Amino acid sequence: MTLDISFPGKPARAAHARVILLASAKLAGPAAAIDKAGGGALGRALKAARFEGEAASLVELMAPAGLDATRLLVLGTGPAAKADAHVFEKIGAAIIARLQCSGEKRVSIDMDGVNAALPTARAAAHLALGARLRGWRFDKYRTTMKEKAKPTLAALDVLGAEGAEAFFAPMAAVAEGNERTRELVSEPANILYPESFVARAKDLKSLGIELTVLDEDEMAKLGMGALLGVAQGSVRKPRLMAMRWNGLGKKSAGTPVVLVGKGVTFDTGGISLKPPGGMEDMKWDMGGAGTVVGAMHALAARKARAHVVGIVGLVENMPDGNAQRPGDVVTTMDGQTVEVINTDAEGRLVLCDVIAWAQKIYSPEVIVDLATLTGAIIVSLGHEHAGLFSNDDKLSAQLTEAGKAVGEPLWRMPLGSAYDKLIDSQIADIKNVGPREGGSITAAQFIQRFVKPGVKWAHLDVAGVVWSSKPVTLADKGATGFGVRLLDRFIADNFEARG
Repeated sequence: MTLDISFPGKPARAAHARVILLASAKLAGPAAAIDKAGGGALGRALKAARFEGEAASLVELMAPAGLDATRLLVLGTGPAAKADAHVFEKIGAAIIARLQCSGEKRVSIDMDGVNAALPTARAAAHLALGARLRGWRFDKYRTTMKEKAKPTLAALDVLGAEGAEAFFAPMAAVAEGNERTRELVSEPANILYPESFVARAKDLKSLGIELTVLDEDEMAKLGMGALLGVAQGSVRKPRLMAMRWNGLGKKSAGTPVVLVGKGVTFDTGGISLKPPGGMEDMKWDMGGAGTVVGAMHALAARKARAHVVGIVGLVENMPDGNAQRPGDVVTTMDGQTVEVINTDAEGRLVLCDVIAWAQKIYSPEVIVDLATLTGAIIVSLGHEHAGLFSNDDKLSAQLTEAGKAVGEPLWRMPLGSAYDKLIDSQIADIKNVGPREGGSITAAQFIQRFVKPGVKWAHLDVAGVVWSSKPVTLADKGATGFGVRLLDRFIADNFEARG
């Protein structure tokens, strides 16, 4: 069910759920009128709940006396100076989390009298964005859900926020991209594999995105021995897909910003087989590729005035009789040789050939790659931050600021020659893993060896953030869509033409 979000001037006439926002337990404006009409019931409920107006704190009254509503939700905004975009997104998400399967079909939120650190219209748009993101669900394969478990909420009206539609329109486009990513990441590997992944992206053409797809034979002619080595154990044929968005409207738009995504649609580990416990989660080892597709959708849907190319390397890593063996040596597209010590360190083998191709075809000045690359990054950062590695301080700062702005935080990790020596091979140019310690760093060092001098490059290890085993602020458990909003903001703030 898609949530219908609107910003009407007046509430719907039929009785439905209502929401009021308060910065403290002090009743004022609509809250005071509701309390008076109900004989003080609202004030007593807030006191009993020890409500003090903390951001997104919630008190609920069922069938409140004196109010034509099925239920009343009171949500805190916290102090006005701290009531920023993140707070209002959190509020919108909290409303959906409470009402989505409640039996309610419509809810209206009253913005009248709300004081915030941003204009009311912007605050309302961010509230609506939080609601939309939290409302996404992946129920397509669930056929026996009980009625009470099914979503009922269909409409959300934000009142008292004139002009919010203009702010929400580009946010809705980005939300579409986020939802697209979540759907890709959620699909099982028998449904989503390299060829079907490409098929699902063909509708991007309707948004004005140019698609280029390379098949196995074409990649072999280009010498992509690292990527093809990962794919050789699977009956699913690999693909490379490039998505070009030229929002500048010029044939000679200059070099694009290039976004690269790891797209291992299922990762068994290959011959270096993973333990069976939790292996089903490896359907989301294509999370980097899913994020890049979602980001390209977002940029095109909101008509970003920028030149961006998204490229994904799509493979399946399986332990077939023809699979790559530990100890094999492969030759990459740029001519470097790699000793494959561990076939479960496959993502970097995919990325190195994709990055080499990207540099040959597009000559970019900036490359950002995203990959669910290492479990080591989860050991380092848990599920709170994605790891950031970069050869350029300015690029690192730009990505970090974009992440802060949208609530998708990054933490910069080190690179250096001491780490780089750990992946020198005795029989080839490089080996695909180093020692156990510093695993996420040596993985980034591997990728960096394929970045040409002068190219600004950043690697985001998103292994700990593309999927969550529990609900998070803007998503239920499952795919989070992490990175789509970050990349969109990164492009908007640093590469989008103004005026």
